Amino acid sequence: MALVKLLVTIAITTAITIAVITTRTTPTVERTSFDAPGTQTIRPSRFLAQKEVGERSPSAADHCNKDPEMCSLYGGGGSNSTVTCCNNKCIDVASDDKNCGACQNKCKFSQTCCRGQCVYLSYDKRHCGQCNHPCEQDELCVYGLCNYA
Repeated sequence: MALVKLLVTIAITTAITIAVITTRTTPTVERTSFDAPGTQTIRPSRFLAQKEVGERSPSAADHCNKDPEMCSLYGGGGSNSTVTCCNNKCIDVASDDKNCGACQNKCKFSQTCCRGQCVYLSYDKRHCGQCNHPCEQDELCVYGLCNYA
């Protein structure tokens, strides 16, 4: 009987501890709204992240096949823009590992896309450890460090 009481006590203590730890208290903050009276405002939910009305979701498809010039807006426009339409989405082919330099040109495992080329950051003298980090002329890139040893 004592063993059952001990197990029940441990179970109750554990349940209370978990309930106290997971309960998050939020202070009430009064927010000033500059909207017109009577307009509906979105209140934040603690379970689902909500966005403002009219705000575009970053994961939404751009549908650039219908409007190819849409991608030039994201890349800053101009002839130097590396943003292009791949699989109906605007992709920066200079830094995307799945579309490196061109659409659907995937970099191999452990390679990274730097300036539209798939490179090994551990051993490339032009991109040693990170993109656009060149080593000096007589230095080698080993394990992502210039002149390692």
